[in-house]
Amino acid sequence: MIQNFDKALKAVLVHEGGYVFNPKDPGGETNLGCTKAVWEEHCGHPVDTKTMKALTPADVGPLYKNKYWDKIKGDDLPSGVDYVVFDAAINSGAGRAAKWLQACVGVEPDGGIGPKTLAAVRAFNSEQLIKDYSKRRLSFLSDLSTWETFGRGWAKRVAEVEDAGLKLL
Repeated sequence: MIQNFDKALKAVLVHEGGYVFNPKDPGGETNLGCTKAVWEEHCGHPVDTKTMKALTPADVGPLYKNKYWDKIKGDDLPSGVDYVVFDAAINSGAGRAAKWLQACVGVEPDGGIGPKTLAAVRAFNSEQLIKDYSKRRLSFLSDLSTWETFGRGWAKRVAEVEDAGLKLL
């Protein structure tokens, strides 16, 4: 829902944490969940480690709104569903997050949330949708080659996001 972006962003940033540069993470240098490559794309120029370390929630907020929230039509999704899909979009990409949503509600997964998907989401029980979506997301993550390194944290995140999404209903 339109009024949920700020709350959803705040919740996502709790999971994303601060600056990290884990050699086992294919995303590379990251701060507040924003990879260096994504930040450079957003800025339109290369950035250094000092810039990455200095990112603030106010810096990444507009990027997250444009690149993830707006792409998954967060303003048009039911409360709770919006947060769950938004978190997944940041973690796994907006297109993949949209396809999971579409598959859960029985719409051909094309990665673009439009009128058909939104109608199907509105017709679907939001509690069941959040639970089904979380299972689908966790299944995807558990198949990744980096599961052994990051799986425990991902499983915890998915469970916490599911729980928070259900509380927003």
